[in-house]
Amino acid sequence: MLLLYSPYISPRLSYIVDFIGKELFDEPITLTSDKKRYALHPGPRLNYSDAEMDDAEFFLQSTALLQEKGVHPQEIDCFELNFHKAFFPTKGDFPFDIFAAAFYLISRYEEYLPGIPDEYGRFDHTRSLAWREGFLDIPLVNIWLREFRKALARKYPGLVFRHLSFKFIPTYDIDVAYSYLHKGWKRSLGGLLRSLSKGQWGEFTQRISVLRGQQTDPYDAYEWLDSLHLYCRLRAYYFFLAAARQKGVDRNISPYKQGLQDLVRYHAMGYRVGIHPSWHSGDKASVLKEEIEWMECMTEKKVTRSRQHYIRFTLPQTYRLLIKYGIQQDFSMGYGSINGFRASVASSFYWYDLANEEKTTLRLFPFCFMDANSFYEQHDTPAQAMKELMHYYHLIRKVGGLMVTVWHNTFLGSDPQFADWKKLYEVFLKDEIYWDT
Repeated sequence: MLLLYSPYISPRLSYIVDFIGKELFDEPITLTSDKKRYALHPGPRLNYSDAEMDDAEFFLQSTALLQEKGVHPQEIDCFELNFHKAFFPTKGDFPFDIFAAAFYLISRYEEYLPGIPDEYGRFDHTRSLAWREGFLDIPLVNIWLREFRKALARKYPGLVFRHLSFKFIPTYDIDVAYSYLHKGWKRSLGGLLRSLSKGQWGEFTQRISVLRGQQTDPYDAYEWLDSLHLYCRLRAYYFFLAAARQKGVDRNISPYKQGLQDLVRYHAMGYRVGIHPSWHSGDKASVLKEEIEWMECMTEKKVTRSRQHYIRFTLPQTYRLLIKYGIQQDFSMGYGSINGFRASVASSFYWYDLANEEKTTLRLFPFCFMDANSFYEQHDTPAQAMKELMHYYHLIRKVGGLMVTVWHNTFLGSDPQFADWKKLYEVFLKDEIYWDT
């Protein structure tokens, strides 16, 4: 058992030691502020303070961040360490305060600081330290932990570490369940007239064929995904937009429609299903409550998982609301504007509410890749997207981390503009994830 000494055990320190301890060991790291107990401990010891006590300990010199309260601008100067960035340099058996640096990144400390949001009112990725310092595309915290593990092993060769294994979770956002089906006669007629007015004869005839049951809806990828998951032995997560108000970017089938109800119930029987809170729910808490209740009505189960539509969330308000309405796992920790590691980590972790200075019950599952980011934001070709996917895959596999990807049924159906993307995803799962794990 590793005993960690600190003269002051703050909620921040307890939180990050718990996270790091679970990443490195099967047993938790024990904390103490008792110098006598620490000195008499017969096993491995870690001194997290400003002064070294003896040569037998592992000394990690502390910085101020974990003893502070509130959010304040931090002076961060990055330096190179084993070809990767680090910050909060200190003296001792490790060249920087890994506890404070990891806490800064996974708590999303910088997102509480004032700044200009992006065009959708979200935290702009260009404001992040990871973007400015060029490490957005790597799970830096996991890489640090691998180096920290080596340093501890050098000091204590008999220390037993946890075996890390790569995990992959495929997730899907169902923003628009069908292109033509179950829209109601008003929306269907409006779509037909719009196609006629624009001279889009192919779209006009396709809509007629789909509505007559002569052709599969172009966004219907569900049976194909069932077969793919069965072949690759994967258990997927589906997040459904259940917005009663069809406006703006909230354009899925109404939860009042039998088509969406049947689709949600079908997936709830064989998959893990969650809510995809609408854009409108970000402006009105009662709408979020209503949408969760709709999902629970359709699934006949308690809804405990979520991912924000358009990755629209604000800290700490959004996560507090999710907790209030019973959400236990959230999959929104990523950007809706660029791929990469928003929290610089490829591991799940509990959200720390910086404003209240407490660890919460909400477990976050960060994603690193979204098809819509590649296509609409980064303007990647399928070949470029595959290269990026493989970059994340190999990095995460190397550190024994968790890889979460986000795809949409619209990319995986029969819409010709996404034909190569569907093939990309199939190749990725069958040739890489399945055969290589």
